[in-house]
Amino acid sequence: MTAPTRGGLDVESMLVLIGGALLVQLGLWHRRFARAIVREGVPANRLERYPPISVIRPVRGIDVGAEDNFRAALATSYTGDVETLFVFDDDADPAVPVARRIVDEHLASGRSGTAEVVFAGSPPPGRTGKLHAMIVGTHRAHGPLIAFGDSDTRPAPELLTELVDALLASPDIGAAFAPVVVSDPPSTSGDVGYAVMINALYGPTVARAAGPRGRLPFIMGQLVVFRAEALAAVGGPACAEGQLVDDMYIGSCMNRAGYANVVINRPLTIANTGTSMRQFLRIYRRWLLFGRNGLPWRFTWPLWLRGIGAWLAAVLLVVSMTASAGWAAIVASAALVGQGASLTRLHEHFGGAPIPVRLRWMTIVMFLLAPLVLASMTRRSVEWRGRKYPLRGRAGLTVPRGTTHTTR
Repeated sequence: MTAPTRGGLDVESMLVLIGGALLVQLGLWHRRFARAIVREGVPANRLERYPPISVIRPVRGIDVGAEDNFRAALATSYTGDVETLFVFDDDADPAVPVARRIVDEHLASGRSGTAEVVFAGSPPPGRTGKLHAMIVGTHRAHGPLIAFGDSDTRPAPELLTELVDALLASPDIGAAFAPVVVSDPPSTSGDVGYAVMINALYGPTVARAAGPRGRLPFIMGQLVVFRAEALAAVGGPACAEGQLVDDMYIGSCMNRAGYANVVINRPLTIANTGTSMRQFLRIYRRWLLFGRNGLPWRFTWPLWLRGIGAWLAAVLLVVSMTASAGWAAIVASAALVGQGASLTRLHEHFGGAPIPVRLRWMTIVMFLLAPLVLASMTRRSVEWRGRKYPLRGRAGLTVPRGTTHTTR
């Protein structure tokens, strides 16, 4: 029997109450995120005529399902003129032959839309490879609308149309982007970690922060469409020089310039499978760095709260077992396992494939891994698509003295 405390409760009862509070908090936040996923949003009016659009897709290396990704990028049902630019560093990239073959197939088919492979050269110091490709692509683009799309995404044919509908729904909207979903069945623990991070954490949090109007002070640039004049008003993509999180930063620039960023409901598929735990931990670290530099506190604090709740449940379980407080250990275990069950349910509710039972342990340790990943941030660099970027401050890029950038 445990000794009573001064207020009359014994230690085990106190531990049970703490565990119960963690379960209540978990239930409340799960319900809020689940509700946010099914938001209706603002219906957009279909246009009678769609303006020309240039879609710039930076590419480096061969992504999972690269062929299908390239094909999906060109298989749009958008009825306006579409120009797609696949932007590489140089012709030594292993994905160049694949892109060229898909472009040739598209042009030979006679389907609508032009496509081209473009070479941007290596980025200068203090500029990410993705941003460099965006800058070069923007100078090659034509038309009143400019879109940027990641090479590991697989857009549905109607997605570009829905983005333009949202963008042109109001003159104060400068950018419209799509939320992302990982729908491939996970086969490794790294797959589970990546899918849960996107589907159970990022996606529902974006939906909750956006609210029914879908407006946010930042963008997530896996597929985003800009008004060309709005993008030019903030200095183009080059406004994000020196930033690791270039797309989020551009969205912040748009917001400060008085333009709104909106997120639509229809998700964009990210192709991902076969991720090792080591690869996932690198992605996890990069996303935490992105969050530090590109996301406002009002967006991230619910995720921190959930992470702290998971850690408190783990600590409570250890304390309860040490104190031989059986009921408290049961409640603490329920709170810890409940975190994993919540992430699993949100992941599937958002569009993710069922997680095999043998891999569900990953959903329980997701938040418990965070301190390990945070500790690795003492290294002032990050690896991203074969490049190593030295960091300064809150995940900005170190620029050597005397370095000057051109926008071409």
